Amino acid sequence: MKAFLDSRRFLMVYSGVLTAVFALTVFTGTAKSRKTSFKEIDVQRINVVEPDGTIRLVLSSKALFPGILFKGKEYPHPNRKTAGILFFNDEGTENGGLTFGGAKDASGKVSAYGHLSFDQYNQDQVFTLDASEDGGNRKAGVSVWDRPDYSIEELIVLTERVKNLPESEQKAEISKFFAGRESAYPRLYLGKSHNGSVSLRLNDRQGRERLIMEVAPDGAPAVRFLDQDGKEVARFPAPQ
Repeated sequence: MKAFLDSRRFLMVYSGVLTAVFALTVFTGTAKSRKTSFKEIDVQRINVVEPDGTIRLVLSSKALFPGILFKGKEYPHPNRKTAGILFFNDEGTENGGLTFGGAKDASGKVSAYGHLSFDQYNQDQVFTLDASEDGGNRKAGVSVWDRPDYSIEELIVLTERVKNLPESEQKAEISKFFAGRESAYPRLYLGKSHNGSVSLRLNDRQGRERLIMEVAPDGAPAVRFLDQDGKEVARFPAPQ
């Protein structure tokens, strides 16, 4: 009799274990394949990550917008206070973004901006699309930059290291950093300026304007050629 009861108890336990394993398998399999749909959702921040946790995209409000992410490590940003989207490369390093904002202050002055950029690998932006307004002064354009080859992480780490030093010492350390490295230079600008003119401006590799195609605020068109010192060497049509 005892052997029968022991056998029955074993079968009950065995059956319970099998049921639990089956239920767990079904649940986990369903969870992996399940998609959730929403008609509307309120959220302050969304992080898109790879299966290994590498960050690839952040969509965030101004309150939760991230600092500077370099290979998954976050550093404070000195002045970025905005909402928008940040893009990250395969290594979890920021490589572009879309930011935007606008408001009217107590005096009625309007300020607004939109900014789309793409970065050089481990460096800053090399292509930007910008629109801005500041108290009625409006500007919009496309810019292209040359960036140096050193990793921007070096500058980020230096900035963090000296942030508690007196301002004069901070400036000295940062000046020393840039003294031994190549600089960034603007190479192209196409857009509208605050004064109402539109222009295409092409620069040499030192960032000096060499060719300007412009329509002035009064509608007069001109093509100007400049030497390396910024002196106009030719113009079409020729000045009257």
